[in-house]
Formats: sequence, structure tokens, C-alpha cells
Amino acid sequence: MEKVTIEIPTMYGDHHVLEVRKILLSIPGVQDVYASSAFGFVEVTYDPEKVNDLEIKMKLDEAGYLGEWNLPVELSVPATEKTEHPKYFRHTAIFETTKEVVSFSQNIGYTGRPLWPCPGMGVIKEVMED
Repeated sequence: MEKVTIEIPTMYGDHHVLEVRKILLSIPGVQDVYASSAFGFVEVTYDPEKVNDLEIKMKLDEAGYLGEWNLPVELSVPATEKTEHPKYFRHTAIFETTKEVVSFSQNIGYTGRPLWPCPGMGVIKEVMED
């Protein structure tokens, strides 16, 4: 058995730890996985006759965990000004389920990979009372 330690900058919460473990433990030859969102790394124990560390890294990269975590930056000029850079507009919303909490969203027109899955997180459903 061999071990490889891989830095994963986009594993920032326990829900990502669960997903990374699920991905890695589904690979034939992977025996054990220790993943830490606090330190941003994963340690994989694997059988080198069945899988190698490059295949493990490729699987993580396919799932979007090895890439850089880039966020768009707002321009310092108002969105109404003419510029060759893309403009980002913020939208605000208040929802009945969150009461007085205000949220901000922004359409950025990103054409790459969407946000990675967050297991257990879903859409809030309104409950009809009798």
C-alpha cells in the first residue's frame, strides 16, 4: 500500500469532505481516505497495482476539486458607465422563510463549471398548514 497527500483548495466545508470521500472510495484500489476541510488536504491509501496517484488526481480534477477557486471581481466604475469590461449587477431579495435577512446575488455570466454539489442542501419548500 502507498499513500499520497493532495492539497485541495476548494474543499472548504464538511459537505465537500463527504463528497471527496465518496469520489475517492469509489475508485478501485483505494483503501482509505482521510480528508480535512480545515487544512484543505486529503491523504489517500491505495494499492499501486490497481490505481496510481495520477488517476486519483484526475478523478478529483474531473469533479472540480483541484482547480483554482476564482471569483469575479466587481469593477470600480458604476455599471451605468461605458467600459469594455463586463458589467456585474447585484440584486437583492428578502424571502418569507428568512424574515429580515437580506441577501445579495449577482449574475456573472460564468460559462465554466457551475458550483460543485453540496450534499444535503436543497431548495426550501413552503409547507402548507391546515
